[in-house]
Amino acid sequence: MMRSFLYILLLVITAQVQAQQTEVQYLSGRGNNDMVQWDFYCTVGMNAGRWTTIGVPSCWELQGFGKYDYGFAKDSTRGKESGLYRKKFKVPASWKGKNINIVFEGVMTDAEVKINGRLAGAKHQGAFYAFKYDISKLLNYGKENLLEVKVDKHSSNKSVNAAEREADYWIFGGIFRPVWLEVLPQTYIDDISIDAKADGSFRTKATTHGKQNTLSIQIFDKQGKLVAEKESAAGNIQEYTLAVKQPDLWSSEFPHLYKAVYTLFNRGKPVHTVEKKFGFRTVEVKQRDGIYVNGVKMKFKGVNRHSFRPESGRTTSYQNSVEDVLLIKEMNMNAVRMSHYPPDAHFLDVCDSLGLYVIDELAGWHGHYDTPTGSLRVKEMIEHDRNHPSIVIWANGNEGGSNPELDQLFGQYDLQNRVVIHPWQLNNGIETQHYRQYNYGVGNFENGREIVMPTEFLHGWFDGGHGAGLDDYWNKMWNNPLSAGGFLWDFADQGVVRKDKKDSLDTDKHRGADGIVGPHHEKEGSFFTIKEVWSPIFIERREVAAGFDGRFNVENRYQFANANSCTYTWKLKRIGLKEEQVLDGRIVAPDIAPGGKGQLQVPLPADWNSYDVLYITVKDHYQQELFTWSYTISRPAQKAKQLVAFSKEGEDVQVNEKSDSYEVKVKDIELWFDKNNGLLKQVRNARGIVPLSNGPVVQEGVNNFAGVSYQYDKDRNLVISSVFDKKKSFNTLQWIIHRNGWVQLKVNYFPDSLHTKMLGINFDLPESQMRSVTYMGKGPYRVWKNRLKGGAFGVWNKKYNNTETGEQWDYPEFKGYHANFYGGVIHTEGQSFAVATETEDLFLRLYGAKWKTDQWHNYEPWFPKGDISFMNAIPSIGSRTQTRETTGPMGTDNIYYDYEKDPTRALSIVLWFKFGDK
Repeated sequence: MMRSFLYILLLVITAQVQAQQTEVQYLSGRGNNDMVQWDFYCTVGMNAGRWTTIGVPSCWELQGFGKYDYGFAKDSTRGKESGLYRKKFKVPASWKGKNINIVFEGVMTDAEVKINGRLAGAKHQGAFYAFKYDISKLLNYGKENLLEVKVDKHSSNKSVNAAEREADYWIFGGIFRPVWLEVLPQTYIDDISIDAKADGSFRTKATTHGKQNTLSIQIFDKQGKLVAEKESAAGNIQEYTLAVKQPDLWSSEFPHLYKAVYTLFNRGKPVHTVEKKFGFRTVEVKQRDGIYVNGVKMKFKGVNRHSFRPESGRTTSYQNSVEDVLLIKEMNMNAVRMSHYPPDAHFLDVCDSLGLYVIDELAGWHGHYDTPTGSLRVKEMIEHDRNHPSIVIWANGNEGGSNPELDQLFGQYDLQNRVVIHPWQLNNGIETQHYRQYNYGVGNFENGREIVMPTEFLHGWFDGGHGAGLDDYWNKMWNNPLSAGGFLWDFADQGVVRKDKKDSLDTDKHRGADGIVGPHHEKEGSFFTIKEVWSPIFIERREVAAGFDGRFNVENRYQFANANSCTYTWKLKRIGLKEEQVLDGRIVAPDIAPGGKGQLQVPLPADWNSYDVLYITVKDHYQQELFTWSYTISRPAQKAKQLVAFSKEGEDVQVNEKSDSYEVKVKDIELWFDKNNGLLKQVRNARGIVPLSNGPVVQEGVNNFAGVSYQYDKDRNLVISSVFDKKKSFNTLQWIIHRNGWVQLKVNYFPDSLHTKMLGINFDLPESQMRSVTYMGKGPYRVWKNRLKGGAFGVWNKKYNNTETGEQWDYPEFKGYHANFYGGVIHTEGQSFAVATETEDLFLRLYGAKWKTDQWHNYEPWFPKGDISFMNAIPSIGSRTQTRETTGPMGTDNIYYDYEKDPTRALSIVLWFKFGDK
């Protein structure tokens, strides 16, 4: 039996070696990292009117030619230049008698191709689609040949411009994807389509040309083992079926790939071989139920992606595709939508091999192709992409850019007959409405009966959208049986290098600043929020307090993987003034089936509560981190006590009462307090003025501190305090200047209304004086009320920057709200001072982002008065398409009742300051 198998395998291998595979000769580079120089002439714009050279593939604007345009540019101002390309190439004499095609994977936008002065075929219209011409009869074999391509970036077909170029993205021109010669024998195979189901059935269609009599199909697994084969009589267009027993299935979690080898025989002699990678998987849409892959209901955690790089526009590379997919998966996403056109072939290859579900989209931003043009583009897209197992859904256009007359063609060319959606519309039982508000719908969407899968939601804009609101949305999506998840807008900021503006990065002002990452993949705060919210191992909230037994409730949100396929580790950290002490270990992986719940038992030492923070890290079966969760053990009051080191030793505190102030001196510190309201007016130490002043000022509360007086306590510390009066001075403050040099501030206050944007106390600290901050708390990124997840508790050092999210990309931003503040050191020009708090869940606010708004008041970054604040409550942030309160419960205002000014119900903030060196 074994000898027979080995004999068959040997015959198969021998046949493959003898049969001719499709030969490929590149005339261009394969991407933006290996361009080949062609002769080039640009008709209008930068460097126009002369023959020179250009790298191919490329967008010619990024090579210094023509005119840059964003898709919203008026028609009268758009660049409509043409580019003339010439490339000389040789073909060997041995190719004569073979079938030779010239293949263009993408030309933006109209392309007229000539070989040796003769037209290769009809003009091609449409940028994002591979096309080819048979040039066998146009070539000079064994001699030099001339390729000429005329490219018009503005199409002569209005519907092509409507579908591809009147859009919310940069529009370019050029041969922006590779060009090659495809050399086939006279008898050959092409037009292969595959439908491989989860039950192991394998159905395929193939077209054969020339003289042939049999076609052999072999299927190999990833180890190269032959698992199925069949040999049948070949026909012009024929369907073949095979079966593989218990195949390893393809999914985003386990992207198992197989290889199908097609060998065409003529009189027993192999003449042509073609190999196709594929995956066994079944995609089903069950109406009013869900979208299923391999029998499991899906929750797509997706993002919209443009093919884009700042230095090369729409021209990318295989390496770029790997980078993009790895970064998308790093956010614990499992899906990606091609917006708003089909991608490079290598991107789909990477999605196949690394595991991402794909929505592949026919171009059509808000306009659509006319039916004759669109019919050709549908055929090209599907024939090019259909065998990729990563593609689970086809999209016909976007936001009104769908041409319903084309829907029937998708199934005509797709053997798998994948479902076709119309993004932002209801089609085939899938409601894809874009940017719907939380709980949106009247008899539809969230309140309807159809499958719900927004193909765009939480539109990013500067620092809004994306992670801001995602926790609320995802909780609703996860628990709604009709939800199939959704796709965030979008992956990366479209900041393009402007060759006409000294190589500066341009996002067309606000229009391209939509990404979770920057143009060069700089990570914004939302990146980490998404990573935590979409972690497939979900750890239920748990407070670590007395009686903690090391147990955490866990939900396995994988769709195929058991929780025990991941690795789990713990780490305890003790954070001291001079050093950190760490203890760590492993956790036994819990056996929890996909969709199930269980417990994680952390084997903590007996003295666990002597540490400050517990970390739990989970890595997937590829050892990629899903997330690291932080659980604080010590409380701010404990750490403040350690820091302050209450000591009765010290110098006497002196006070000099003036007509309008109290002048206080202790050690090397001098402080001035307003006698009427108790506010800090100035601080000096041995090195000069400490630039903190004019506080505390209550945010969204009344600064009615009154009856300010001073006295010494039993330890001879100076106490300056206001008087409580339920009607006139219900907000109170107390300063305690300790003999050891520490200054304590206690503020009790009430909000001025039931609903507030933000609550806390503010100080002045001139931005020109700020240099850096070292703080203990969650970081390093800033937060919003509706984007609190994603950070890690620890000690963070942040140098001052003036970054405006989406306009500069020096992340993390210095300015903003920082969560779980325990204390830190603020470094200013020539000075440093320490501050700590006893108040839990306090936010440190550092200055603020530049104010922005729009006609709908969607994106508005609210910050309090003053420069530096200590906040009990902070505002949420909206998105490009939603006001903040429509992003979910966490997007609404803060709510706190004043209990008729009952002082025991007041909000409280306790701070400690150290202004001196002694």
